[in-house]
Amino acid sequence: MTTSKQLQSANPTPEVFSGWFLSGQVDESEPLRKFPVHSDPFTVGRQSDSSLCLPTGCISKNHAELTFRDDGTLILRDLGSTNGTYVNGEVITGDTVVNEDDIIQFATIVFRIGSDDVESVGNTIAEDVCDQALAIIQFERLISDGGLYPHFQPIVTLADQKRIGYEVLGRSRLFGLQSPHEMFTAASQLNMEAQLSEAFRQRGVEIGTAFGSDCNLFVNTHPKELDRTEFYESLKTLRESAPDQAITLEIHEAASTNLTMMRELCAFLKDYEIHLAFDDFGVGRARLVELGEVRPDYLKFDMKLTKNIEMAPPSRQELVALFANMVNSLGIKTLAEGVETRECHEILVEMGFQLGQGYYYGRPSPISKYTKSDSDPQTDPDLIDGGQSTGPIKIEEI
Repeated sequence: MTTSKQLQSANPTPEVFSGWFLSGQVDESEPLRKFPVHSDPFTVGRQSDSSLCLPTGCISKNHAELTFRDDGTLILRDLGSTNGTYVNGEVITGDTVVNEDDIIQFATIVFRIGSDDVESVGNTIAEDVCDQALAIIQFERLISDGGLYPHFQPIVTLADQKRIGYEVLGRSRLFGLQSPHEMFTAASQLNMEAQLSEAFRQRGVEIGTAFGSDCNLFVNTHPKELDRTEFYESLKTLRESAPDQAITLEIHEAASTNLTMMRELCAFLKDYEIHLAFDDFGVGRARLVELGEVRPDYLKFDMKLTKNIEMAPPSRQELVALFANMVNSLGIKTLAEGVETRECHEILVEMGFQLGQGYYYGRPSPISKYTKSDSDPQTDPDLIDGGQSTGPIKIEEI
């Protein structure tokens, strides 16, 4: 990584800067793009005549510039911006040398510097590593600046396929952080899995209230947050933000073996009128005896048990049906995941399952697909401006 150096800048010939580029996203809805550094100086700002125009409120009109020395050294300079310019996570205060694969950040907008003329062994691996670094740097933007765009997947009663709720699933448009796996990978590097999980729930309920208070929103947890006192505070805040909303908290079935923790959690959820679901039942350590000790409201059978069950051997079908009927007898609602075909749906009904979830009933989608409020920017994640900071970033007047 580079360090800041005070340097003089001079105009080179066009050939010097012809191969340099910035790689990143101007807007979260756009794909990753390359922006050639085609001039000296190469200006960055909100002004429309900037070499790289970033039309968002956290960027100053004249934010920063890139210049070249005679020897081709690339220099980055902040132009007195409100929210700062950073190289590899450190704010710059003077002329700063930047090299290939450095991470440059203008306020909350992040780019990687690259050069088509520079060849190195293992260049693809190096780019992957730098893209991972870019994703980690953008993680704060994901949490603080409204970068989460929840998707919703229907949950239906199998008897009539009526929707009774939706599972909230995390998504993002930030480069390198689109999928839950990518987001939690970045979060693990910062030991912030619990904070990401909390943000998923809060954002999902905030958007999901557009379904109506009777619609049950199934929100997820991360194993690392279950033994934190902040976890209970986050659930209290969640309930206070939507006092009348039907909410179900999903816990991985492996956590059900900790009976002391589960009893404490159940008592808390009962006080705040939040339902409980055990997720991924049937592939871990959960046992039916524990269901007798701590009974959730819902039991979600792992899709490894129920997906394509219509093509499974009769012995497996009989075993799954036996499990479903035993759980039903305990007064727990059985939910089959991974339902993708009509044939699978029909055999699950015969087995006694009460609820279903899967592509057959609907794919994870923005709320606009399932409501009539797709023109309302308050409820449609496709229309909400996730680039405006609600944290310490200041929004400049245009």
